[in-house]
Amino acid sequence: MTDRWALAPAEDGGVDVAPLGPDGLPSGPVRRESDPAGAVRSRPEVTRWVWRSTAEVYPRLLATGVRVARCYDVEDAETLLLGHEGRYGEPRSAAAALARLRGGPVPPDPPQRPADPGAQSPLFEPAGARLPLEDLLAVYADQQRRHERTARPDRMRLLTAAESAGMLVAAEMNRAGLPWSAEVHRELLHDLLGERYAGGGEPRRLAELADQVSAAFGRRVRPDLPADVVKAFAQAGTKVRSTRRREIASVDHPAVEPLLEYKKLYRIWVAHGWSWLQDWVREGRFRPEFLAGGTVTGRWVTNGGGALQIPKVIRRAVVADPGWRLVVADADQMEPRVLAAISRDPGLMEVAGRPGDLYQAVSDRAFSGDRDQAKIAVLGAVYGQTSGDGLKNLAALRRRFPKAVAYVDEAARAGEEGRLVRTWLGRTCPPVTGAGEDAAEEAGIPVADDDAEGRADGQAWIPGHSSADSRARGRFARNFVVQGSAADWALLLLAALRQTLWDMRAELVFFQHDEVIVHCPAEEAGTVVEAVQDAAGLAGRLTFGETPVRFPFTTAVVECYADAK
Repeated sequence: MTDRWALAPAEDGGVDVAPLGPDGLPSGPVRRESDPAGAVRSRPEVTRWVWRSTAEVYPRLLATGVRVARCYDVEDAETLLLGHEGRYGEPRSAAAALARLRGGPVPPDPPQRPADPGAQSPLFEPAGARLPLEDLLAVYADQQRRHERTARPDRMRLLTAAESAGMLVAAEMNRAGLPWSAEVHRELLHDLLGERYAGGGEPRRLAELADQVSAAFGRRVRPDLPADVVKAFAQAGTKVRSTRRREIASVDHPAVEPLLEYKKLYRIWVAHGWSWLQDWVREGRFRPEFLAGGTVTGRWVTNGGGALQIPKVIRRAVVADPGWRLVVADADQMEPRVLAAISRDPGLMEVAGRPGDLYQAVSDRAFSGDRDQAKIAVLGAVYGQTSGDGLKNLAALRRRFPKAVAYVDEAARAGEEGRLVRTWLGRTCPPVTGAGEDAAEEAGIPVADDDAEGRADGQAWIPGHSSADSRARGRFARNFVVQGSAADWALLLLAALRQTLWDMRAELVFFQHDEVIVHCPAEEAGTVVEAVQDAAGLAGRLTFGETPVRFPFTTAVVECYADAK
């Protein structure tokens, strides 16, 4: 009896299913079944389902109470394989893959569905997106052969499995939703913004601050219009290039204080105000659409809702159900630890294997105990800050950890020369063909923006680029090998954690780069904390092999998300 089956939606609303052999082809008859959920439920022995797209099938299965342990997402695999083959950006649909395989005209990918907070997931995509089971399996079998032709087939197969697991996690998180108190949120908005005025205008506190800004300039100024603010400063004898906080804060003018307060509150009103609450919170849950692997580095994004940018003050509204808790887990200094694992630098691996603060340990080795300088140096190596003081710090880092610095230096050179650059498991960095800043933002690399208020530990600020020259691509590639490998590790962490939680009531409800939130009954919280640490260690071994590097998490068991910080 095979433990791997394929499933494809049929025109009549049913599904075609078939067992698969080692070659990826049917090892038994294809069967038409009218009930998709029943087809899966009746085969509990199946450990991996092969289908076109998790987003096409899994939401409706979840709606009927059916979960699957593992899957193989053909279209997600196609994205990874195209990238590895240096063909990133070509159509990734199963229909496109079939056309390439048979030498026919390749159809373009359908446009991404816009975010609709009130929409219910359909059972399947429109008929044009379907692929008969026979054709789907032809693509699948070809993908198995293409995996064998990659630089490291074992790693590439692991990456594909991890990405497919991430698709399952994302669908389950979308189904569960993040616990959210609308009552607490409304109270926060009232305390921060004051009363709402009829007609949808600015709330009272914003209107007051706007009046204070205008009074300071001696004329009517719209603080929500950067050009108007820049002009007002110029007329007051102060030249500013933008209204970014770090630039405005250094200006000596009475308009600065109310302007900065206005900008902070205005972002909350626009991004997480009353309209957002009405659109995105239903039945005690915030329901964004998590998209696994939404950037070229493998980082996740959300389609609407801004789930990955919840302001700290708004996190007060993220409240566990009665009798339940939130286990909030943050990976400690993840990217430097990943650099140690992928570079195999003996000194940095030894430092990353110690308990305690990695940056302090680096500073004791190379910076006379100056932790701040050590952190700047490590992040400068990852993000490409190699001029001025960054160059001096990098030189000190290179003396102590030569293989680590050489690893990212080589990635940068490869990027500058237009060569393909890969993560540890084989995710491939595409050529940067647009503006450097656009490419960095697509990859999730921090760049200058008006809304940035600082960076979490493990991130660094880099300036935007005005053109996609070779140096821009070099910096992009330098970061890609670290950040992308970290994303690969995080996928395996999620897969391992999901497996541990399988028979528990606990549920994954949030994931962002290096942070995971599990919602669980209070009595399961201790088990969940241990499960996170165990999953991190297992993911490290699966991703990077046996190394001394530790991947610790700081965990907090709280009733409110804001209390975890």
